[in-house]
Amino acid sequence: MMKSTPFAVTVIAKQFNGAGNVLLTLASRSGQPLPAFTPGAHIDVLIPDGGKRQYSLCSTAADHYEICVRLDECSTGGSRWLHQQLNVGDDLEISAPRNHFPLPQAPRTLLFAAGIGLTPLLVMAETLAARQADFTLHLYLKRADELAFSARLSNLGARVVIHYSSEGDSLRQSVPDDLTKPDNAALVFCGPAGFMDHLQQLAFQFGWAEAQLHSERFQPTKSVMACGAFEVEIASSGARFAVGEQQTIAEVLENAGIELPLSCEQGMCGSCITGVLAGEPDHRDEVLSKQERAANDCIVLCCSRARSPLLVLDL
Repeated sequence: MMKSTPFAVTVIAKQFNGAGNVLLTLASRSGQPLPAFTPGAHIDVLIPDGGKRQYSLCSTAADHYEICVRLDECSTGGSRWLHQQLNVGDDLEISAPRNHFPLPQAPRTLLFAAGIGLTPLLVMAETLAARQADFTLHLYLKRADELAFSARLSNLGARVVIHYSSEGDSLRQSVPDDLTKPDNAALVFCGPAGFMDHLQQLAFQFGWAEAQLHSERFQPTKSVMACGAFEVEIASSGARFAVGEQQTIAEVLENAGIELPLSCEQGMCGSCITGVLAGEPDHRDEVLSKQERAANDCIVLCCSRARSPLLVLDL
């Protein structure tokens, strides 16, 4: 499994997009077309001296990419660098788009976004509108000045409902009527952890099945490493490696000189999903679906572990 080659892009526009947000427009530096993507896709952005960060694509045109980045008060360098140091004309390295948050197929779709969680859901909403599909987009913000993509949201008309907690209209204060009606619907949501957890709790309360829920998190769910040591075997060579209680599979394999396509290293992006030929994974990621986990034929190497003494990897 080889690391993918990054794409060189140039920042051709940078503009504020609601309080605390900056919209970056990226064009191919070589002039070659950028890879196509589907609603819900994201890219890695290489931050100088800061590693990779993942951002959802929210473009409408095919000849460039757009990402909208919120300045995180606890930024470790990603959002702060993009807001404060990156300028129009600067070059960046990005990955090809990946999509582990695809738009589901359903007779009716409810989209729930909080804050910058709007970015993947906006493209989904526009896709559904183009299909003349039945959908509603609920957007939750603290204040009106935080609204991003106001023109694009206006084009969607009455199918967009904006809720401002400063006006007493938060998800905890008022539950939209359509959330109480799960029949023939898909529930798609993205936002901060507290919002996501509360929405999921409400959905189960009103009878939504887990298979109807589709979400993407900003940060991974905290998990304990534990479950003891185990071994992994590389199917192509038969080489075996011990994975200690405080080690990840990816760490052990990289230390052994095996190249892996790592990106977020938190189980969020899916770049290091690898086939499992034998053994039982202990899934700790935020990427695989319930069905994919149940199949036990793949694993996210950067965070997941093993329930069995040995995992045989399709490497």
